[in-house]
Amino acid sequence: MTASVHGPVDVVCLGESMVTFLPTQAGRLADVPSFVRGIGGAESNVACALAAAGHRTRWVGRVGADGFGDHLVSAIAAYGVDTSAVARDPERPTGVYFRTATDRATDAHEVVYYRAGSAASAMSPHTVPSGAIRSGRVLHLSGITAALSPDCLALMRDLATRRDGGPLVSFDVNHRPGLWGDPSAAGVLLELARGADIVFVGEDEAEQAWGVRGADAIRAALPEPSVVVVKRGAAGAVSFTRRPERHSTPDPGAVTDAVTDADTVTTVPAPRVTVTAPVGAGDAFAAGFLSATLRGLTAGQRLRHGHLWAAAALTVPGDLAAPPAAGHADRLAALDDEAWGRLHLGPGWTGEDQEVRTP
Repeated sequence: MTASVHGPVDVVCLGESMVTFLPTQAGRLADVPSFVRGIGGAESNVACALAAAGHRTRWVGRVGADGFGDHLVSAIAAYGVDTSAVARDPERPTGVYFRTATDRATDAHEVVYYRAGSAASAMSPHTVPSGAIRSGRVLHLSGITAALSPDCLALMRDLATRRDGGPLVSFDVNHRPGLWGDPSAAGVLLELARGADIVFVGEDEAEQAWGVRGADAIRAALPEPSVVVVKRGAAGAVSFTRRPERHSTPDPGAVTDAVTDADTVTTVPAPRVTVTAPVGAGDAFAAGFLSATLRGLTAGQRLRHGHLWAAAALTVPGDLAAPPAAGHADRLAALDDEAWGRLHLGPGWTGEDQEVRTP
């Protein structure tokens, strides 16, 4: 099933989506007896989350003319995402991967990709529809695509460039060392990030890729983007927003709202979360932040919505989670600093049987 969105598009997301096989129990891949089929892909995850929240989104990608490609397109379209610009490749397969249930940050985590020579690796400036890509208010990309092939890198270099009158370019660094066959990743990712308008980067991955430590140093390495969001895991997130003018009133939702000569620097801690599965949080955070950006919310509110959407992903078993209802998220994001600091979100908190606890 292919879905089309009629009318203007809020966010276009481009990248590889794959069929993912999720373990039915914890343990090494060698010991897991069975897996459940799902879908995975940083950019399509963002598109699905935003569509579930009511935004008009389009996913642009390339899949094989096979059953796995059929499943991906159908599953993503079921979220309400426009998939009309997804190409089918009769010669290359849809990528798949298997992973363990453990946290990606631990040594016990295993991921096995079967994506070499995939249909998505054939994306290039000549094989994707430029009109569909640039049709939204925001174009969301990630560094994963650049690692798939030289053609994909050429495409990313073409897209990760600010243009007058074009969409805002959103770029999630998503440093995946295992996808790169040489040490060029660091320079490529820095180059692409510096061409974007909005950049998401983890404090840990910036240190690993660029040898840059700390939020201020990351901003110094990325002076061009209008907004740089540094994710600090359980410690929260910091945004650097180039300021055309100084805010005369405090930003609600910002625990720290400092002003430098060039930036408004906003720091918001993450709420405590009882984690069901430690996957999908980064994509959900980006989607929540972009949703709040599209709604014109302040920097502090954007970070809080990012944290809340990430908490929704962390409290479900798979990579994708329905975001909290806008009204519910708005009420939580509007809490004063003390109440926000007491939040403790557990499984089910986004539904009617929500579990939002304070100590």
